[in-house]
Formats: sequence, structure tokens, C-alpha cells
Amino acid sequence: MSWDDVTGQADAVAAVRRAAETGEGLAHSWLITGPPGSGRSVLAYAFAAALLARPGDEEATEAQVRARTHPDLAVLNTERVVITIDEVRALVAQSQFSPSVGRYRVVVIEDADRMPERTSNVLLKALEEPPPRTIWILCAPSEADLLPTIRSRTRSVRLRIPTVDEVAQLIARRDGVDAATAHAVAREAQSHIGMAHRLAADPAARARRARTLELALGIRSVSSAVLAAAELIEVATADAKAITEQRDAEERESTLRSLGIEPGGAVPPALRGQLRIMEEDQKRRATRSLRDGLDRILTDLLSLYRDVVVLQLGVPAASAGLVNAGIADRLAQAANAATPAQTLGTLDALAEARERLAGNVAPALALESALISAVRPAIRTGAPSGGVASGGVVSGGVVLGGGAS
Repeated sequence: MSWDDVTGQADAVAAVRRAAETGEGLAHSWLITGPPGSGRSVLAYAFAAALLARPGDEEATEAQVRARTHPDLAVLNTERVVITIDEVRALVAQSQFSPSVGRYRVVVIEDADRMPERTSNVLLKALEEPPPRTIWILCAPSEADLLPTIRSRTRSVRLRIPTVDEVAQLIARRDGVDAATAHAVAREAQSHIGMAHRLAADPAARARRARTLELALGIRSVSSAVLAAAELIEVATADAKAITEQRDAEERESTLRSLGIEPGGAVPPALRGQLRIMEEDQKRRATRSLRDGLDRILTDLLSLYRDVVVLQLGVPAASAGLVNAGIADRLAQAANAATPAQTLGTLDALAEARERLAGNVAPALALESALISAVRPAIRTGAPSGGVASGGVVSGGVVLGGGAS
């Protein structure tokens, strides 16, 4: 959580560091915005540690902030689909206390964009009349994701998308992978730091991503599109389980131990209500994890068809900045299998699927509709932007026809 962990955000780091260390421009509430994976929460906690630390106590404070155990730090990091009004009310109550050991009391809300309007209004009242030594730090993808009244009461810090090289350097240093692997995962994650870390650390995550692209490139009919959608949902479900299953088991074991119940022992009726609440929270967490998994799949598919349309428009592969450069040959084949207009139509369909999923449309229906637009019954050989140079159309390994088209 040191400033060095904030990658590619020199201007933002300089602004908040100056405010924390000198008090220059220090506001009572801050809004850190930036694309997913740009390091919003990393900057928020580095800022929080700098605000809380007293001279000579920086290292201990940073360790407490990293563990979220500092007595003057309050954090709201929801694992649900939305932040509830009760969670914000509890946070507002904590914000009223004076700091006990730090210079300030710091309140961090990650994913502040997940607050419904009614919940945002509860926070608004706290921002209008904050205690003199309380600092709020909100994180969201963009300022437009919050109410204008909240935006007007915060100082905004905007993050940019770090470059692939910047993310690769961070992954190589922090995760101990070789430079080539670090660069590959940074490129495939599209500079999303968290996803690049996951791809570097988890071979199964890389395998699931590769399978996603393989399924999309293999769509040749409506039936194969429907089957691909079904398998992609299975991939997302497996991805979600990989994230939540072990944590749920550890959480249940810890809860039972704190209640004095031996592993495998019967749960007394009086304590079942507490376990039920925990299980409901785990279900909400699983729902959000599945949604996040589906969104990652759509992001990967968008990167795939972005690469395809770039090649179709005649940009040489060497200078196209392909996200999926590792499968450049397959991308060239896909570029020859359709027109740029068809590929752009698929990109629009994938973007629409993302909107539908956000609106609680059944995942199978949303994905099937998007992938049907990706049906490519035949693959043409030759240059992607100039039609078929020679050899005609390849279908099922057999060349049909010949000459230029």
C-alpha cells in the first residue's frame, strides 16, 4: 500500500500525497474515479495510511491499514450487488467519533457507485456537516455514477488507464513472474491491475480465458452459438466458485468456532439464525461474483472482436496493438470470415448484452442473443481487408471455389 504500489498515476499521487503530508488542499471528502483496475482502492488506502500516520509511526500504520485493523479507519467494501442503507448508516455513525490514535478518522467507501439514491442521500447528510477531523474517501468508476449533490461536496481525483508496460513492471515485481509472462497478462487484462495479477497467479484463470476465446472463434451456426453461451455461463460459474467457495468454507468454519461449535457438530436452534444470516450474505456474494465473472467474459469477447475489426480495417498485426496477440493467426482467420460491418455488429451486441445483464436479464438469454450475431459459417483465406486474395472459401477444411473476390 505504499505509493509505489499505485501504478501509472503520478499526478494523482502527487496531489493526494501533498494534501496528506502538508495539508495543502486537504478537503474533508474526496472522490477517486478511474476505469476498473486502474488502482482506485490502492490509492485510497495509500492516502488513508498517509493521513493516519504520525511521524515515526508510518510503517506500523501502513501495516494496520493493509490489514484494515487501524482503530481510526472505517471501510465499506460491499460484496453484494448494492450497498445497503443500513451499511451506510453504520458508517456515518462511526464517522462522528474523534480519532483515537491517528491524526484523522478516515472513512473509505469502495464501489460508491453501488449506492442507490436513497442510500446516497444518507451519505449526503454526513458530507454536508462532517466532523472537523474526519476525511471521507469515495471510489467509483466515474463522477457520473454518483449524485450531483455528492460530487459537489467532494474533491475529485481522476485516474487514467495505466499502460501495459507499467502494469507488466508491477506484476513482475510484485508477483515474481518473468517479464514475458507479466507483459502477456498485462496486455490480455487490458491494463486491469487486479485481473493481470489473477492471470499471472492462477493458471486456471488463464485457461478459462483461453477457452472463452476458443468458443467464440468456433461459432459457425445458431446452435453452436447457443451451446457456446451455455458453456460460457459454466465458465463464469466455475470462475465465481473458485473465488468464493474456499472463502465461504473458511468463513463458516470461523463462525462455528467463534460460536463454540465443533466441526461437524450440531448447531443449537438458538444459533441457527446467525448462521442463516451468514449464508444469505454468502449467497449475495456469490451472485455478485457470478455477475463479475460474466462481465469479465464479455470484456474478453469485446477485446477479441476489437482485434478482429482492427485487422479487417487493414492495420498490420505488428502495429495493431492486439490485445490477444498470442492467437494472431486465429484472429486473421476470423477477420477473413466476415466484413467489418458484421464484426461491429457483434461488438454492439456484446455491449447490449452487458446492459441486459445489468438489468437482470437471464444470463443465458443475454449471451445467446449476443453470440448469435457472431455466427461465421465460413472462413475466407487471404488478406482481411481486401477480400479473398486467392483460394476461395474454406469450410470444414475443404476449399470451395477459387479466384479473387
